[in-house]
Amino acid sequence: MIQLKNIRIPTLVTALAVTLFFGCESNFKDVQKINYSEFVPASDADTVDVKYTDSGRITGVLKSPKMLDYATVAFPFTDFPKGIDVTLYDKKGKRTFIVANYAVSYKQTGIIDLQGNVRISSEAGQKLETEQLFFDQKNEWFYTERKFKLTDNAKGVSYGQGIDFSKDFKIINSQRVSGELETKE
Repeated sequence: MIQLKNIRIPTLVTALAVTLFFGCESNFKDVQKINYSEFVPASDADTVDVKYTDSGRITGVLKSPKMLDYATVAFPFTDFPKGIDVTLYDKKGKRTFIVANYAVSYKQTGIIDLQGNVRISSEAGQKLETEQLFFDQKNEWFYTERKFKLTDNAKGVSYGQGIDFSKDFKIINSQRVSGELETKE
């Protein structure tokens, strides 16, 4: 009988281990998903037409065929994957027009990243074309390190790489410029 007890205990332990091993479902995928969050927009809008105001005065109009708002991520932003068409108004009602194939607006920094065939023009006839342009909303300032073409009906056409300017084109700082410009001397 003593030999029989010795055989039953290892057999019982082995049977219990095999039952536990095969009896538990594999939930490894579920465990992996615990710390996983999908990167999806908090809101999704088609055919957007937004008017921005300050003290009852319209300061800007933004139009876009598609807007994705990622307001719930750690660094919130709004994505315009199909481009934007923006009109900015100064205090005197003069307009600045902006068109880009793609744009991202970062909420915490107030920076807008415009990309792909970016064109900005003023009512006075100035026009800038580039592949990427940033807009600092707080300071109302544009800048890029990319190549650009600046057309001014009064001064001519210039090309360069790297430029920054005010939204009304009154202050322009350009780098590595070439072209024909007329200046007041």
